[in-house]
Amino acid sequence: MHPNEQLIHRFYSAFAQRDWKIMQACYHDDVLFNDAAFANLKGKQAKAMWHMLAENAKDFSLEFNQAKANETTGSCHWEARYKFSKTGRSVHNKIDASFEFKDGLIYRHTDTFDFWRWSRMALGTPGILLGWSTFLHNKVKATAMGSLKKFMETRKEYHN
Repeated sequence: MHPNEQLIHRFYSAFAQRDWKIMQACYHDDVLFNDAAFANLKGKQAKAMWHMLAENAKDFSLEFNQAKANETTGSCHWEARYKFSKTGRSVHNKIDASFEFKDGLIYRHTDTFDFWRWSRMALGTPGILLGWSTFLHNKVKATAMGSLKKFMETRKEYHN
């Protein structure tokens, strides 16, 4: 198994255990993370996001498969089941991750998932009616980024 494929396994195995410290150790200091809720998280922001998600996870389980990697790129499919904290609704999110590596660490990480499918599970009726809309997508992003900002403000390790 390629070392970068091992890194992907280490990252998601740690996430399954909600071990954000190991997850952060898999990330390059200049990492860039993107998904439908968190856009352009750099360095400490990306690391703090996993800390926040792991710490706040309720009824959480994670499975991953199809991990593959070479010297520069990699990918993985993962599925998370959890209670969405804002509504208490059960979510089963199916995510495809792509990676770029630098210095033996994850340097770029992009997660892709069906936002409308996610919003129907997480938000109920608003997700069913508006999950396809830019309005709801932007509202979810703003709420997620606001939560991350508050989380980082309460943790010394994320202060500059």
